[in-house]
Amino acid sequence: QVQLVEAGGGLVQAGGSLRLSCVASGRTFSSDVVGWFRQAPGKEREFVAAITGSAYTLYADSVKGRFTISRDNAKNTVYLQMISLKPEDTAVYFCAVDRGPIFISHLKQDYEYWGQGTQVTVSS
Repeated sequence: QVQLVEAGGGLVQAGGSLRLSCVASGRTFSSDVVGWFRQAPGKEREFVAAITGSAYTLYADSVKGRFTISRDNAKNTVYLQMISLKPEDTAVYFCAVDRGPIFISHLKQDYEYWGQGTQVTVSS
């Protein structure tokens, strides 16, 4: 069993930055794929970014060049650095760990463990 806790959300003006963190407990997840997803009110949960144990990364087109996913396996933590934030980035952001075995995925069904989410609000 893996428990995930997200942190770092908040209210920021358009053009601003935030860094989200996702801390895992219950097992070492250094070899797991970890993904970030987001869900805006009334919308489906959508893929944002993912990272493999070897730090291969995948991004949604909407965030490429603005968001960076990284991990610190010593701290069992994955980060999502977000810059140049836009009002359309407003959502609850969730991290998730894959159910394996996959290389990397943007699909929700490939992820088994989910955190509770952290709210990101970008004002215009």
